[in-house]
Amino acid sequence: MTTTTTIPATGRSPVVPINPTNWSQAFGFDQGQLRPLPAAILTVAGQGPLDASGRLMHEGDPAAQLALAFANVAAVVRAAGLTVADIAQLRIYVTDVTAVLSVYEALVDELAAEDARPPATLVEVSRLAVPGMAVEIDALAVGAPDGGET
Repeated sequence: MTTTTTIPATGRSPVVPINPTNWSQAFGFDQGQLRPLPAAILTVAGQGPLDASGRLMHEGDPAAQLALAFANVAAVVRAAGLTVADIAQLRIYVTDVTAVLSVYEALVDELAAEDARPPATLVEVSRLAVPGMAVEIDALAVGAPDGGET
């Protein structure tokens, strides 16, 4: 059975979660989301745990790397005049799934605080572009910049 409950959204078009089963709810994401045609589509390149000058931060700390990588995604989204709730998809690349899953709840909590439940994919890879980087996140956000209607 498909669950289709509209997520209330101030200043955003409604998002209809599509969940044929409920297993993904424990991980804080919807299996799919139906969104009306957006006014803007933002593709966000992979963001890692890098500071403003491009230096790797938090080597050996998957929790801090996950938090900073997501903060960098959110910064790009906000710079485009969108909100974290406008993120329609996340892809999270990691070098150690077990380590990241042990701290993944922090990302789920961060998304929930922003009323966001984007479909997400977690993929383990052998390495990332910057030596010591354990997490990289790319995203797709859709909506109307500056909170306008889509």
